[in-house]
Amino acid sequence: MTTDGIIVIIVIAFIIGSLYFNYIGPGLTFIIGIVTLGIAKILTPGEILSGFANEQIAVIVMLLVLGDIIKKSGVIDDIFIKTFERAKTYKQFMGRMTVMVAVFSAFLNNTPLVALMMPFVSDWSKKNNISASKLLIPLSYAAIIGGCATLIGTSTNLVVNSLVVDQRIIPGLEPLNIFDFSIVGFPMIIIGISYLMFFGFRLLPDYKDIVDTVSDNTREYIAEVRVARKASIKGKTIEDAGLRNLKGLFLVEILRDEQAIKPVTPQTRISANDILMFAGNTATISDFVTSKQGLQLAQVGMFSKKPRTELIEVVVSHNSTLISKTAKTSGFRGKFDAAIIAIHRNGERISGKIGDVRFRAGDVLLLLAGEDFPKSIAESNDIYSISKIKEYKKVPLYQSIALIGGTFVAIIIAAFGITSLFVSLLSLIILLIIIGVASSKDIPKGIDFNLVLVIALSLALGTAMVKTGVAETVSHYTFELLTPLGIVGVMAGIFILTNLLGAIVTNKAAVALIFPIALTLAVNLHLNPKPFILLVAFAGAASFITPIGYQTNLMVYGPGRYKFYDFFKIGLPLTILYLIATVGGLIWQFDLRLN
Repeated sequence: MTTDGIIVIIVIAFIIGSLYFNYIGPGLTFIIGIVTLGIAKILTPGEILSGFANEQIAVIVMLLVLGDIIKKSGVIDDIFIKTFERAKTYKQFMGRMTVMVAVFSAFLNNTPLVALMMPFVSDWSKKNNISASKLLIPLSYAAIIGGCATLIGTSTNLVVNSLVVDQRIIPGLEPLNIFDFSIVGFPMIIIGISYLMFFGFRLLPDYKDIVDTVSDNTREYIAEVRVARKASIKGKTIEDAGLRNLKGLFLVEILRDEQAIKPVTPQTRISANDILMFAGNTATISDFVTSKQGLQLAQVGMFSKKPRTELIEVVVSHNSTLISKTAKTSGFRGKFDAAIIAIHRNGERISGKIGDVRFRAGDVLLLLAGEDFPKSIAESNDIYSISKIKEYKKVPLYQSIALIGGTFVAIIIAAFGITSLFVSLLSLIILLIIIGVASSKDIPKGIDFNLVLVIALSLALGTAMVKTGVAETVSHYTFELLTPLGIVGVMAGIFILTNLLGAIVTNKAAVALIFPIALTLAVNLHLNPKPFILLVAFAGAASFITPIGYQTNLMVYGPGRYKFYDFFKIGLPLTILYLIATVGGLIWQFDLRLN
């Protein structure tokens, strides 16, 4: 091997070691490695920078931006709420969650999708007394499985496609299409979810949620909930309406025609315009901000129509002008641009309508606040903000259609070759800025520049491996080792090597290292290179056995209080299933045989 080849191997060893031990971060690791190759004159400045001009990296940037816009818009939040509000059991919730996340992940970047879902998982697990650790790994795995089903589902697949575009081993090699992954990917969604639902859930640990170890948001509030005229529970008994054993909520009394009904028995019938007085904590009370079964917080009123509101906790100050006044007499709503939806008074059970309660110093109020609230509270010493609980956004229908419909139209247009995926996504983002869904000032915030840097420089590393003959040398030894095992052995070997390397470092680095080797091996075996390209992509993206291999695993690692071994225990059987499905599916799809 030449001196240049030895330098490349040393750089590869440095990159693997640095990423594994996380000494200096992925971005700086690749900068040092590639700069070293530049100093050694193995790579020219043009070759180092060529990755930044790669169209697939631009597509990754567009998808990151689009995912950030969707996350901030709150459009998917509404879909999640409607999907999960009727899930009463662990299996029902996990089934709906894994299917929905897998389907969305096939067409949207899975990292922001998991970020969107985590609060829903945490809230549901707390309300239903189930540890979040029983749900967060399935959430991450569902996102990974779904992302593997299309070209745009995960950045790993796009990285592999960028390697295809930049490679010099096979001149004129066509880039991958959006649905090239689907013949293996979509059946694997069914297999993966079935594994999690019927077997994998038994291996999930039952750790106490880290959120349960702190005392935030545990105050008992009194909230006033009105029964709408067309409510589905009108005329039913408390028991039949399912209001008897609500988790985290207790029905204190019913106010009907200015009369209080208490105690409330299971046989008490509900009438239209009844006001139900509930005692509950912050999280459970906040659920009534969005109406369900015709029940809505009585004080919300027109605030539910505002385009943007926030759920905020405040405390009445000791020298407040509100003391001894009610919400009505103090003009609270107009003064602070906020509706009082619940009150907490240090263990004292409040009776009567919230609007008639006279404030005391130290009362904690749960407010649904409009956009003028921050300015109003800054100019007043009457109340002090404690914490922001949740934000609600109402997206106009035309914006929702443009965002969700436009995303799928952009994908379909690219899939049929009418225009490139980059152009269709860029056009969509420009449209979203014009109609006000997104702001041009916020666009850079949605870009992970460190990820873009790593991907661009990993392309340069692949170029160095090919130029110096390292890819050819490693491919030769791999050929000698695996060909006696037949085509199944060859492909299984590539899958295992890529997957293990991705579990140790990152999947982006793993596919960058293995891609030129796999492609050279396909040439040496005189086989169609496409299944080898797809194999590397599947093996790199299907990172289940460690938390460090994929970003969504890292996202759930801390909140789920998982141990490193948990991912291996649950992920190993799934990885084996993925290995079998990928190798078998690609051999069948492309009719591969060793000559």
